[in-house]
Amino acid sequence: LLFVVGTVSCTLFLAVNGLYSASDDVIELTPTNFNKEVIQSESLWLVEFYAPWCGHCQRLTPEWKKAATALKGVVKVGAVDADKHQSLGGQYGVRGFPTIKIFGANKHKAEDYQGGRTSDAIVEAALSALRSLVKERLSGRGGGYSSGKQSRESGGGDKKDVIELTDDSFDKNVINSDDVWMVEFYAPWCGHCKNLEPEWAAAATEVKEQTKGKVKLAAVDATVNQMLAGRYGIRGFPTIKIFQKGEDPVDYDGGRTRSDIISRALDLFSDNAPPPELLEIINEDVLKTTCDAHQLCIISVLPHILDTGASGRNSYLDVMLKMAEKYKKKMWGWLWTEAGAQSDLESSLGIGGFGYPAMAAVNARKMKFALLKGSFSEQGINEFLRELSVGRGSTAPVGGGAFPKIHSVEPWDGKDGELPVEDDIDLSDVDLDDWDKDEL
Repeated sequence: LLFVVGTVSCTLFLAVNGLYSASDDVIELTPTNFNKEVIQSESLWLVEFYAPWCGHCQRLTPEWKKAATALKGVVKVGAVDADKHQSLGGQYGVRGFPTIKIFGANKHKAEDYQGGRTSDAIVEAALSALRSLVKERLSGRGGGYSSGKQSRESGGGDKKDVIELTDDSFDKNVINSDDVWMVEFYAPWCGHCKNLEPEWAAAATEVKEQTKGKVKLAAVDATVNQMLAGRYGIRGFPTIKIFQKGEDPVDYDGGRTRSDIISRALDLFSDNAPPPELLEIINEDVLKTTCDAHQLCIISVLPHILDTGASGRNSYLDVMLKMAEKYKKKMWGWLWTEAGAQSDLESSLGIGGFGYPAMAAVNARKMKFALLKGSFSEQGINEFLRELSVGRGSTAPVGGGAFPKIHSVEPWDGKDGELPVEDDIDLSDVDLDDWDKDEL
């Protein structure tokens, strides 16, 4: 994702190129080639999902290249710019960078790599995974996997994952479903439909596995189910329509290959993916992990619980959650703290001591931040984040050039706050008559 960089904002947002090139032994992967290169491959793959602006990714790059060269011809080593190809990152649940996945015998069940970030550690993990794969094949357990490649070789595969819909079953399955439906309206005599059938069947299986059934591929014989054909104005075959809850159906006008269909389905899945977590800053690790792994971390400082009560605080958190949902494709981190709980952090972000609730967007790599100047509301925050999205908005350096000390605090229990208990004062020994005379 490239930002339009204004003169006042170049300190916070910087357009950068990918970390790998054609001269490396690292294979660049995109939504266009991922299915063919990785999913349909017999090889073991190590895939890094990265963002060019991510400091951890930049430090990993030379080690990843070194590992790729060492493993050349033995294990495939790839990289996905998941900032540029967010649908592909979303498909594999990538929430921070870098994320490394191992694609073994079953390409639809990638394993997370949790090892060290050195070339030696990466190579060792690759060889260990390779030994496991070979042993499975030797025992006859893990020779293959369900993929489009096998379907093609057998003439198109079966249609077990294409859901057949009728006039009677359509509404109860599709309308008001929380899932996304891609529905093909076909005629049995139609040549184009017959050409599409194996592609649609293969795509249905892969989409089902990769979205865990959240995007469904279906088919309607429009020559039999004429009520549906009439309702949706079907005039030619095949016609593919996309149904999402609360929205009018839209026509699919993309390509007719399985990779085209899968790509669109995964984009729809990404659009409907859950928003990022909203975390309370209860210790240093929460702040560092979130801000180091994301291009921006959005930090809110909410009023003290005694000033708002639980209902007031929850209304502020609801606003943040709505904005996190709206901007989820940006893969930003979302944090909050109570006024006074992290006073050093407040001071470093120019918030300190007044004007709650407040919000700052922090680029931890540049140690720059921008402050919300408008209202802490859906409209005010949306305008603030929209400006950041296009590279506009004034920025300032984080005070001290680094995050200050973060205090460990107890997480909010979700309840209204309680006033501190004051010590009782015993007045029994005080002679009030003498005190009054002295005052007079």
